[in-house]
Formats: sequence, structure tokens, C-alpha cells
Amino acid sequence: MSSKGRVLVAMSGGVDSSVAAVLLAEQGYEVIGITMKTWDYHRSGGNSAKETGCCTVESMNDARHIAVNHGFKHFIVDIREEFGDWVIDRFVDDYLDGRTPNPCVLCNTHIKWAALMKRANNLGCEFIATGHYAKIREENNRYVISRGLDRSKDQSYALWGVAQEHLARTIFPLGGYSKKEIRQIAQDHGLLNVANKPDSYEICFVPDDDYRRFLKDRVEGLEEKVKGGTFVDKDGNVLGRHEGYPFYTIGQRRGLNLPMGKPVYVTHINPYTNTITIGEKEDLIETTLTAKELNFIKYDSVPNDEMRENLKKMHILAYPCVWPETSCIVLMEAMSAKLLCVHSSFAGLPETAANWTMMYPVHEVANDHAQIFAQNLFNAVSLLDDDALQQRLHMQKQYADAFYNWDVRAMQWKSFLQGLANAT
Repeated sequence: MSSKGRVLVAMSGGVDSSVAAVLLAEQGYEVIGITMKTWDYHRSGGNSAKETGCCTVESMNDARHIAVNHGFKHFIVDIREEFGDWVIDRFVDDYLDGRTPNPCVLCNTHIKWAALMKRANNLGCEFIATGHYAKIREENNRYVISRGLDRSKDQSYALWGVAQEHLARTIFPLGGYSKKEIRQIAQDHGLLNVANKPDSYEICFVPDDDYRRFLKDRVEGLEEKVKGGTFVDKDGNVLGRHEGYPFYTIGQRRGLNLPMGKPVYVTHINPYTNTITIGEKEDLIETTLTAKELNFIKYDSVPNDEMRENLKKMHILAYPCVWPETSCIVLMEAMSAKLLCVHSSFAGLPETAANWTMMYPVHEVANDHAQIFAQNLFNAVSLLDDDALQQRLHMQKQYADAFYNWDVRAMQWKSFLQGLANAT
């Protein structure tokens, strides 16, 4: 075994992963190449006369050829069963929900890295490597994804979900190179069969890059179910008819077939009414974001003690939330920390606030909501030096500490559940 250890390199047969394998071999690693077949091309449908993408016979042969010529082992592994329909089902569901999916993120997070680690362990490899344009750095005993040198090819965004235990054993050899440099390295090392291969942008299970066709093939009767929806402007005025909301994405400009006399874009998709809102470029700017399945990467968790100390250093909780909170722990903690809390009157927030906070009425129109929030936040900043406010914040803290603690909540739930039991 080499001094640097054994590394399993994911080789798609493209120039990036091929150069990654060769570079690692030159750096003193014992390289084992692996090409994973995730999808059966013939199940994809479409009219393309030529197989494209990472799961083709041609790409597998290219990967094997490079491995043989550079003296390291290469395996082809069928992970179609592991890949299954998990990623594909979520790809379809996202479009049916009016969202634009990123299947590569799902695959990296839930499928690819787990499959690579399983094979790496079986082959006695300490590391795995891929041809992604990204970097990994260590910070506070954590492994953090960073952007690669070539910003035009950066792929760090597709790796945000990779788990810490996987990042700890991952190498990205191309992070410090530009695409132009990688192609030159391929030429210099005689990788002529891949040096000038065009970049692949298609999804592996949609090799003809026609996601509309794929959705129609995947969902029986979809075209008939969704045709005849309306394009509307932001005021609700009907502008025309469209082919069905799943066949459009936020930000789309081309293919709308709307004679508006100026560039217009898809700004909103309502899957429940089959309505697509059209606007100008500035209408694409959003003031809110809904996130889920977060991976903080740099932090395992924020210790309660540290969080409390940081809260004490703050003055204002700016909370323009439009999520239907039943109660809000964030608001409770901020109230206990004597922060001036600025938030909407949405869902359960008024009950939690109990008239101690700076609360404003929620507005359904995002831009109007943002303006109201901004004005209230400005007013909050101007009040911070007010002695009466500081006294009120002290009383707010007393209220929160008295009512928002586990003992009180436990008694309330006990009383509630006993009442239900007695009633039945």
C-alpha cells in the first residue's frame, strides 16, 4: 500500500473524474477506480439516438481504459437497486408540487456517498474521491464544504447535504484547478479519449434532457390532467393559456409563447389552481425563504449555554416569519433574553407574544409584508434607548421566565390531558 493510503475514485468516464484519478495516483495514493451504474438508459425513454451521460457503455469503457493504461484497478458496480426510484420519485413530486428539483443534491446526500463508502470499506480504502470542483477544509473539528477555485464550475452547492462522517474521508483533487487547466492536464497525460469531452449537464435518468417528456412518461395521463391552465399577471389578470404548470419553472423566460412585447418571466407557480404568474425580472426578487432538512455543516449543534450568552448580546429579534407556528420557541427564548421582538401576527405568534412584543399584521403579498416589516424594524431601532422600553423588556423577561418553562408547560399539559380523560 502506498504511503498516502488507498483511495476509491468515482470515475464517470468524463474528463474531470479521469484527471482526479490520475492526479491522486501521481500524488502517491493507491487508486482504485469505480464506475457506478445508477440508471438503466433504456428505461428513460426519449428519442435520442445516442446514449449520453454517466451510465453509458461508452463512458464505462473510457473509465476502464484510463485505469488500465495508468496501472490501477477499476470496477463497474451496479447500484440501480440502491438508487431505485427514491430520487426519481422526489424529482417528479417536486415538479407536481410546483417546485424545481435538484436531483444531484438528493443523490449525493442520500445515495451516492453511502454507496461509495460501502464499496470503499469492502475494498479497504481509507478515502473516496470524486471529480467535483469543490474543496474541504477543517474548522472546529468539523469538515466544511468550500467553493472550488473555478467559480464558473463550482459544485459545492450540490454537496451541502453530505454527512460529516463521509466528508471526513472524502478528497476533491480538482478544487484548486480551473476547467481549462484540467483539460490541459488530460492532454498532457495522454487522456485523449476524454480530454475534449463536452461537459455533461443532463440528469442521468433524463439523458435526452427533456424533463417534460420524462414527466409525461412517468405520470400516466399527466398531460391531460394539467393542460389548459392560465398565465396571469401579479394582479390576477389572465394573459393566456399554458400547457400545464409542471412543465414550467420559476425564472423561466423562453418557451412561454406570450406576445408581451418585452421579456417576461415565471415568478410563481400555483399547483392547486394550475396558475402561473408572469412578471418582469425584478418580480423574481423574493424577501422570504422557506428551508427544511438543514445541514449546518460547520456546527453539530449550538450548545444552550452558548446560545443564551449570544442572545444576551443582541438587542432585537427580527422575525418576519410566515410559517404557521403553533407556538414559537424562538420567540420565547428571545423574550426571556430581554430582546425587543419584531414579528408578524401570523398563526400562533400573538398567543406566544402575549402583547409584550412589537407585532404587526401579516400581509399575504410578500412585498407588502416586507415593507411593513422593514418599517417596524426601523421603529424598533429608534426605540432602543428609551428607558420605558427597557423597563418593559425587563417585565417581558419576567413573564417569559414565569410561563415559558418546562415545569409550567408540563403542568398545563397534565391538566389538559386529565380534562380529556375525565370528559371521555
